[in-house]
Amino acid sequence: MTDKKPDVIQKKPKAPLSLPRRWYLRILINILITLIVGAAIFYFMLPAINVHSMDFYFYVGSLCIVYLIVAWINSDAVQGISFLPTSRPNKKDKSASQGSSTAFFDRQLGTVVGIVILLIVVAVAGSIGSSVIFRANSYNKLISVKNGKFETDVQEVDFSSVPMIDLESAKKLGDRKLGELEDMVSQFSVDEYYTQINYKNTPVRVTPLKYSDIIKWFINRADGLPAYLIVDMVSQAVDIVRLDEGIKYSTCEYFNRNLTRHLRFNYPAYMFDTPVFEIDEQGNPYWVCPRVDKTIGLFGGTDIVGAVLVNAVTGECSYYSTKTLAEDPSLAWIDRVYSADLLVDQYDYFGKYQSGFLNSIFGQRGVKVTTEGYNYLALNDDVYLYTGVTSVTDDQSIIRFVLVNQRTKEANYYSIAGAKENSARSSAQGVVQQFGYNATFPLLLNISGQPTYFMALKDTSNLVKQYAMVNVEQYQIVATGVSLAECSQNYAALLREKGIIVDAAEQDPAAEDSTQELLSVTGKISDIRTAVIGGNSMYYIKLQNNPAYYSIKALDWEITVILNTGDNVVIKYKKETPGIIPAAEISPATQE
Repeated sequence: MTDKKPDVIQKKPKAPLSLPRRWYLRILINILITLIVGAAIFYFMLPAINVHSMDFYFYVGSLCIVYLIVAWINSDAVQGISFLPTSRPNKKDKSASQGSSTAFFDRQLGTVVGIVILLIVVAVAGSIGSSVIFRANSYNKLISVKNGKFETDVQEVDFSSVPMIDLESAKKLGDRKLGELEDMVSQFSVDEYYTQINYKNTPVRVTPLKYSDIIKWFINRADGLPAYLIVDMVSQAVDIVRLDEGIKYSTCEYFNRNLTRHLRFNYPAYMFDTPVFEIDEQGNPYWVCPRVDKTIGLFGGTDIVGAVLVNAVTGECSYYSTKTLAEDPSLAWIDRVYSADLLVDQYDYFGKYQSGFLNSIFGQRGVKVTTEGYNYLALNDDVYLYTGVTSVTDDQSIIRFVLVNQRTKEANYYSIAGAKENSARSSAQGVVQQFGYNATFPLLLNISGQPTYFMALKDTSNLVKQYAMVNVEQYQIVATGVSLAECSQNYAALLREKGIIVDAAEQDPAAEDSTQELLSVTGKISDIRTAVIGGNSMYYIKLQNNPAYYSIKALDWEITVILNTGDNVVIKYKKETPGIIPAAEISPATQE
């Protein structure tokens, strides 16, 4: 009798903890190929290598996808495509080979999927932790706002520095000017982003040229962009500034001279807001590139912490903190560090979340928001953002307005009840409704201590035809005129008629002293304008090299009706006043 041996149950061998030696070379090749592809993706995607940037997470995620594709191709699972030479398995070893290739890919798949899941968890957790729902108090503190006094903070208007045109009109003037230049118009066009700055104490908009298309870039790239435009917002004059050496770094460049790519290669970890074009007091072109940081959690509380100044010709970069930009006199020419949209968002956080997030939704006690638009005001050689503030119920009136310095973020609010900007626009358009004019977004001015909306009235061709002034507190007080001088005089007459302002002589009879010595000015007439005010013909005379207009009644001095530009005259007046100066006498100047 033969003894049968019991069947031996063979255990499946455990997978080794360490990877087979031949896998390491494949993994290394996978990594190298992924890095090469990743470099190409980085060159075009240009993400900030920064955990506060959502683009960074998308970039790392794209690298993971690239690696998986490469790993799959470089495994034996894809017959004949592997990057490494392998011996062809015989039929006996075929199943073992397939199992080995599957294990090789599965190991990498598990690791990469783990990285992707980690990225998603961090991004989701960061978004939740940065949410205004949980951090409303922090969002409320993004901007500090002080109570200001309008009469002292905003100087009474000087009409020689009041912008007469808006952005759309500036674009139209710029395109028309470039069309006059035969050597440029066929190769270049005007960049659509006009930056409003103060240049030599004058409000202007500046913009560089751009290449008309990629062919024109290829032809002209060696010399760069030859000029930039300055549009004077007061005189409406357009100046094309030709450069000795062209602009070689701009947003319309390709490859390494593209401004965004140039910034990323020099500052790989910085996040940037939209760069703005500016010029210094010598007319040298620069790009001001605000550096963005997330100050609340991982992704919330967007704020500006500094700016990179890029020489548009040479590409030289210099970084400055916001403190340095605010305090260094040599950088005072920089006007646009904080974008208008960012400042509006921060003030909305300030107005909405003073009593927490839930109050902004339900009780809404004390909740305030900015109005639908904004404009810019030139004060003390800086550019200020202006916007009205209204209650969250969105009525047709403002309860205050805000001025924010776009270089320093100094913010002041002024408590005043009045019409919203769009209500004032409708009021101005109603006065000239027979012409069908459209009013520009209002500019805030101080006229005789009165907050006043000033706007241009344009026809369907976008050309300025008249001007309008609307009292903020009493928006039924509307004055129009074909010239600024006429509009101003009509507005002053309405203010006197309503008893809002009173002439100095009426306030104090002693102020009208017939023995008071008169001041005098002599010069050649450069401009004469007329208007009928209260039934009287008024003449407004401007002399060469003198920014002021002098007003005088034709009834008192008939000689005004026969004066012409180029005539030499002597004008006498009692005192300097902002804007238009009332004249006491006028006579022809004695010819020597």
